[in-house]
Amino acid sequence: MYIRVPALVAAAVILLAQPVLAEKKYGPGVSDTEIKVGQTIAYSGPASAYSLLGKTEAAYFKWLNETKGGINGRKITFISRDDAYSPPKAVENVRSLVESDEVALIFGVLGTPLNLAIRPYLNKKGVPQLFMAAGSPAFNDPQKYPWTMGWQPNLHDEAKFYAKSLLAQNPHPKIGILYQNDDFGKDLIAGLKDGLGPDADKMIVGAQSFSPTDPTIDSQIVVLQTAGADSLFLFSYSKQAAQAISKIWDLKWKPATFLHLGAASIGSTFKPAGLEKSVGVMTAGFIKDATDPRWASDPDMVAWKSWMKENMPGADINDLLTISGFAFAQTLEQVLRQCGDDLTRENIMKQAANLKNFRLGLLLPGSLINTSPDDYRVVTYMALQKFNGSSWDEVK
Repeated sequence: MYIRVPALVAAAVILLAQPVLAEKKYGPGVSDTEIKVGQTIAYSGPASAYSLLGKTEAAYFKWLNETKGGINGRKITFISRDDAYSPPKAVENVRSLVESDEVALIFGVLGTPLNLAIRPYLNKKGVPQLFMAAGSPAFNDPQKYPWTMGWQPNLHDEAKFYAKSLLAQNPHPKIGILYQNDDFGKDLIAGLKDGLGPDADKMIVGAQSFSPTDPTIDSQIVVLQTAGADSLFLFSYSKQAAQAISKIWDLKWKPATFLHLGAASIGSTFKPAGLEKSVGVMTAGFIKDATDPRWASDPDMVAWKSWMKENMPGADINDLLTISGFAFAQTLEQVLRQCGDDLTRENIMKQAANLKNFRLGLLLPGSLINTSPDDYRVVTYMALQKFNGSSWDEVK
């Protein structure tokens, strides 16, 4: 025993001195060489302009695989399918992605109604639903839906921000609202009323709804003008926003116009409507615009333009959707890097809820991403911006 004990102690010291290799933990869709990411998005139908999000994300993951070998040595297999902006089709696609393709997570789905439709299934199955292109406050409910996390400023906060901005300019506005008749539009109206305060119903002189499949919203705009509105809120996506801006111009009507940030795209909204017709439209800016002279020499913008030229040479860099898709993908990359070799669905969600002072170079200065298990909001910083016919001016 007197001989063996020192020998055993020495052996133990040697073992303790060796580096401890963390055990690899994988969930569905992950191996030593691959991480499968699933998406359903509108490549056709009334919201097809937003397909640019999916195309940009696909280009980003392809570039990531080719130039960096993927993430922590694993390449991203990105499976993105068309849902034509149909909730039933989105549910069908997601079921197939989870059960047949066995993806690790669902990423970047477009639209509030579609994300609400797929949320129950994904939470029941324990599949992360990350960084969707939708801003409903319903996607910040970690207690009830711990597998669902948004990305952009939520709709309630956005509309409340518009209300405060309007009241600072006009204490007694006559408000007209054009809104998509679903949870997306209704969330924005709720936030607007909250921001306007107890006299909200007195200030709102008209509210007109539409369906995403309606061919035109011209009659709704005429009704809101007739109601005497001097302030107009366009709670819509790009197609209807462009139609509304064009009709307002035709009517020679000049209300103070606030546009949902998801539709505030020069390429998808203002160009189809007419750049001259779009002058004066305001939105809640949260991300840099490639057309803005302020960012002409910005290192992050210069690097992004170079990336676009190499990886998406046919795309319009003036379209905000390309910047948004790039930023969505960068955020997912950060989450997966933080996961290291623990790529279970549980740890992917844990890391998404533990982003600390994460800075995306294409967000406006002053914006840092901080998430927690109790607060799933990702981007929270906003600044009021007005379109000048070619780029955005900040409204002081």
